[in-house]
Amino acid sequence: MYQPQIKIPATYMRGGTSKGVFFRLQDLPEAAQVAGEKRDKLLLRVIGSPDPYGKHTDGMGGATSSTSKTVILSASDKPDHDVDYLFGQVSIDKPFIDWSGNCGNLTAAVGAFAIANDLVHPDRIPDDGIAEIRIWQANIQKTIIAHIPMTNGEVQETGDFELDGVTFPAAEVQVDFVEPVDGAIFPTGNLVDKLEVPGVGVLNATLINAGIPTVFLNADEIGYQGTELQEAINGSPEALARFETIRAHGAIKMGLIQDVAEAANRQHTPKVAFVASPKSYTASSGKQVNAEDIDLLVRALSMGKLHHAMMGTAAVAIAAAAAIPGTLVNQAAGGGDRESVTFGHPSGTLTVGGKASQANGHWNVDKVSMSRSARVLMEGWVRIPSDTLA
Repeated sequence: MYQPQIKIPATYMRGGTSKGVFFRLQDLPEAAQVAGEKRDKLLLRVIGSPDPYGKHTDGMGGATSSTSKTVILSASDKPDHDVDYLFGQVSIDKPFIDWSGNCGNLTAAVGAFAIANDLVHPDRIPDDGIAEIRIWQANIQKTIIAHIPMTNGEVQETGDFELDGVTFPAAEVQVDFVEPVDGAIFPTGNLVDKLEVPGVGVLNATLINAGIPTVFLNADEIGYQGTELQEAINGSPEALARFETIRAHGAIKMGLIQDVAEAANRQHTPKVAFVASPKSYTASSGKQVNAEDIDLLVRALSMGKLHHAMMGTAAVAIAAAAAIPGTLVNQAAGGGDRESVTFGHPSGTLTVGGKASQANGHWNVDKVSMSRSARVLMEGWVRIPSDTLA
């Protein structure tokens, strides 16, 4: 006899250029309140993965890396933090969830969800003005500060802030990534490495661990201009396979994996991005991006596909690399000392700020800031078959 579905409180939210299903830890079934197979099975079923059709028709996912995301939040017991934020990147066609990194875009929605769902002490929330929500990012063990606008005691979601890659304007949310580097910012100790990739060649690469581990390449060395839109790469299986090979060998060079075969089960990190000096182009929305309005071009891949805009964590890596003279990102932006850059991506432009300092020959990144927006799309319950947790 078939059992009725399980009903779980959830909120569907957009944060930056991503969207995902948000849960309070306490609302999950008891078996899924701890990390492990049952939690992963639950979240896979919520999203609708694995889906051999690549559509997520039977779940809440959107069948892209930007929309196959889950978030679990709880009140933080860490000093000087309000909420703990755990992010799961759900594979579309394989039965696994990658817990190895953060989603910078969805970070913009974390503070709003935490306030609305009683995860933040009332004393920390003004009736009007800006609530500074101190987030502990559990995946990468880092602090993030989200500046949430408040009006009449409630989160203000509407506004006139426009974010390229998002169709409609909303309220601006400033997000500060505090000391976003985990360990050495350059795992190899070099600003630029020679990355040997079988079947591709020897590439100049900046391997950086800020926001999320990222492999930066020069566009011209791999046959691109830096003005490409999604179809130019996502429509080519050969190009995608080549980028995955580069990513796997970059992961080895960064010490994230020991063998290229391990990369298949670590799709979320590292990211691969390529940079170029400014050129004018037409964004996917039809918007004209003029070379004189940007400092450089960046295109980045996430979960095996070219991203339609820019991942928030990769934007942190861009800001950090741009602030350090000599990296490929800094060189593409014209070199020199920089505390902010505006870069062109497939959907338009984004400005990010980064402050770096050098001590005893080692680089440190103190803070990276960017503006995003977020809003609730739907709230209520998700339902999954009860045998999911059997």
